[in-house]
Amino acid sequence: MKVGFVSIFGKPNAGKSTLLNALMGEKLAIVSPKVQTTRHRIKGILTEKEYQVIFSDTPGIIEPRYKLHEKMMQAVRNSLEDADLALLLVDINDDVEENDRIFTALHLKSPAILVLNKTDKASAEKTAQAVEFFKNKPYSLKVITLSALRKENVDGLLKAVLEQLPEGEPFYEGDDLTDLPTKFFVGEMIREKIFLLYGDEIPYHATVLVQEFTEKTSLIKIRADIVVQRETQKGIILGEGGKMIRTLGTEARKDMEAFLDRKVFLELFVKVRPKWRDSEIYLKEYGY
Repeated sequence: MKVGFVSIFGKPNAGKSTLLNALMGEKLAIVSPKVQTTRHRIKGILTEKEYQVIFSDTPGIIEPRYKLHEKMMQAVRNSLEDADLALLLVDINDDVEENDRIFTALHLKSPAILVLNKTDKASAEKTAQAVEFFKNKPYSLKVITLSALRKENVDGLLKAVLEQLPEGEPFYEGDDLTDLPTKFFVGEMIREKIFLLYGDEIPYHATVLVQEFTEKTSLIKIRADIVVQRETQKGIILGEGGKMIRTLGTEARKDMEAFLDRKVFLELFVKVRPKWRDSEIYLKEYGY
């Protein structure tokens, strides 16, 4: 069977998480319109009779401004090292020359496919120009156009991926879709709602730590801390009379119950940890 590790790289908001979800046919990575939603490397294990592909969604490539960013870029470097194939994802309406500089600077050791995403939001002329720009770049074997959100030509990309992978034995047995624990995805669902419900500042200053995940007879009890940097941010998370955190909890719980196929009892608390994004101790505690 065809087997290999395939890592997805690109700038923030290129659509890497949406592409992973489309390839997997399941929502593994959280998505939002805001940049830098993904902070961890998230593996999706796609296993069929003829192949096993381990896709990795990686954080968007940025210049680190604090230790959290450095941890995110370390996840990118780790994905570079073990990839059999790279998917270099570009938002077709983004600056192609800037993307070219970023991909050149990656110094890829593995072969790569250049993927032009969001073609549903571009003219045929713009798409053709972007294909022409990237088609002879030394870091790329071929150029594929698609819309990850609409799942247009995702099958075509998968076919191109399989053509490049070696034959071998599967790395993972069974039908698991990921190697990450359920607890991780529960925390990510809460964080996704923070990105969707709050303004520009809050999501980047917040993280989530799941303190309890207990499976009981009739339901799953989940207790989580939302960590922010300042008291004023805690007030925004809570909202007037606790209105916002109740909305956050309700929306997150709906996703958890659909994901876990079980009733969920969710408790959320807000903790203030000044400068947690620059603290090695806090970052380690929060899973970065």
